[in-house]
Amino acid sequence: MTRSPQPRDRSERRRAAPKALTSAARRAEDFPVSRRAAPKALTSAARRAEDFPVSRRAAPKALPWATTVRLGRALPAMLCGLLAAGSVLAQALSAPKDRITDQAIHADYRTYEQLQERIRALNSAQRPLRDYQLSKAQCWLDVSFHEYTRNDRSAFPQQALEQSLILVQGMETGRTDLPTDTPLVNDATRLRPDLWAGAEALKGQPGWPCAAQRVACAEVELVHAGNEFAQQGWRHANPYVQMAEDLLAQARSQAQACVPPAAPQAGVPAPAPTPVPVAVAPAPTAPAVRAPQPLEFQANVLFNHDRSERSQARTLTLERLDAAIARTKEPGTQLQAVLLVGHADRTGTPAYNQALAERRVQTVRDFLIARGIAASLIQTRVRGDTDPVTECRGKFPSHAQELECLLPNRRVEVNFQTLRQR
Repeated sequence: MTRSPQPRDRSERRRAAPKALTSAARRAEDFPVSRRAAPKALTSAARRAEDFPVSRRAAPKALPWATTVRLGRALPAMLCGLLAAGSVLAQALSAPKDRITDQAIHADYRTYEQLQERIRALNSAQRPLRDYQLSKAQCWLDVSFHEYTRNDRSAFPQQALEQSLILVQGMETGRTDLPTDTPLVNDATRLRPDLWAGAEALKGQPGWPCAAQRVACAEVELVHAGNEFAQQGWRHANPYVQMAEDLLAQARSQAQACVPPAAPQAGVPAPAPTPVPVAVAPAPTAPAVRAPQPLEFQANVLFNHDRSERSQARTLTLERLDAAIARTKEPGTQLQAVLLVGHADRTGTPAYNQALAERRVQTVRDFLIARGIAASLIQTRVRGDTDPVTECRGKFPSHAQELECLLPNRRVEVNFQTLRQR
């Protein structure tokens, strides 16, 4: 859904200032969150921006986007030595008011890229993907980047990034006393005590090694949900609570399957079976079947200025759309409808912008159909330049920087309406 201007309260820190980037997930929707190739440089709004790849949160695939870790080549030795010597504060993102220029955005993307490379290097050094600390570092990085691209102007992106860095630095230096707590960063509300207790209970089970990755990401998603709840209310927190529920359910199943039955000792005969008295069993009672619950989530596809072709859509936003589509195909989920709403920025005449937004909607519609979404489920609307999410009325050093500020307005909102069996 389009985020409308908020009252002058705490939520204004997130959305009121001009936007540089926005996205779906998530993790919700966004999820989740697929892994991608390294980013290219952002040079100007006229060029195609290759957005930095992290998963999340638009929406999950086999796992919610925040849980998947795709790791590859090791960090070059010089960069690794340089970053390992740095402090948490050395990974500071640019101030929200500065995130309207290519230079500031590129610097922040490099910060995310460098930390992602350090996580890859740890895996290349044979730290397993399902390791609790490695998974948690990745999920903190994911939610930080997810909210950064959604133009969260609070302290959450920075503080979540710092949590990832604390774990990465500890693993790089070989610490054995790495923290296992999950801080409620940015004064996040502690939601769902039952889920927190369930996560702690799994840590003491014999099957913990198999469940660790999902538990780590479930805890981070609960903080993510608490941050959304504190800033914007339950509707915005709901998708991330759902992710935490799903992750912990998967973790419990994996923990149970991870423990093999005890093997009989060699040379010890099995005890004779005890006769079991025959009794008439009562008729089985059919378990109560819960009705599917409606669940809606969104992904936004952003376009370069005055363009509508698929090749001119921002790469990261298409990947988040892919993750959202994968979420509609998860077991227990029924896709009911998809609503596309096309928009344009203020440059150009109203008639031209209306036609441009319509072409963008058609591009996204074709993308969905190519991904297996039935055309009969897709509904479309076109609003042209009548519903901007950022005005960008200030003075800019260049026209290119003004266009980059207007990027969130050049969007197609993709609203998925599903029923989910919980």
